[in-house]
Amino acid sequence: MFQAGDVVETDFEGFLKLLRSKTRAFVSINDHEYYITHTDGYWRVQDCEALNDKGHFTDCSELVNTVCEVVELPWIAGKSLHGSFSGATVYEAVAA
Repeated sequence: MFQAGDVVETDFEGFLKLLRSKTRAFVSINDHEYYITHTDGYWRVQDCEALNDKGHFTDCSELVNTVCEVVELPWIAGKSLHGSFSGATVYEAVAA
């Protein structure tokens, strides 16, 4: 399990590089925290404030094959992560 660590000051292109190299990050958008991760061969976005019966974050996006796909999915009130990035705070994902 991972948790949000230090804030990462980055632009959108740097964020993509972070995801490609680390395969996970936390993002806060409109005071709501999300976890972007690559697990079991798929990229997904998970809602950190909605837990399933096992206490894990719940998926709030489709499962997709590439990082470029996951950042373009409309899942934040119909907007993509790319479209919402200007108001986002990025956090490093660290082991809990």
